[in-house]
Amino acid sequence: MCGICCSVVLTGIGADEQLAGYSRHRARFEAHGPAGLTEELAMELGRISSRNLGRDDRVIGDHGKEARFPFLDEDVVSFLNSLPVWEKADLTLPRGIGEKLLLRLAAQELGLPGAAVLPKRAMQFGTRIAKMENRGEKASDKCQRLQVSP
Repeated sequence: MCGICCSVVLTGIGADEQLAGYSRHRARFEAHGPAGLTEELAMELGRISSRNLGRDDRVIGDHGKEARFPFLDEDVVSFLNSLPVWEKADLTLPRGIGEKLLLRLAAQELGLPGAAVLPKRAMQFGTRIAKMENRGEKASDKCQRLQVSP
């Protein structure tokens, strides 16, 4: 341990939802083209607060940290919404290149060529932690064990 304590955690939440980072975005693009992908991204951004933000903020806060969501900053969201979908992602390109294209190009410009071509790997699957607790729950499910009965 380096001995330096931080109180703020920067998260990448919102990047996948706005820059077509999920495999379901590729499927939507293949089935419905750029218009279908644009519609899917708008829907995902619209529901991000109910699906992800509260959960992630609680988990981070439970560890005594404050979460910051730079990809959900109003100016960032406005900028990304002003761009046509083909400037944010090119899903005709292979996995690990076409999704989140705008971020990949920025990584190249910043001298991070290795990071620019890594395919997405969700933490719970990439670390295999999801296999440790298999209760048939999906990440989008509301946990019944934590809900107050009426």
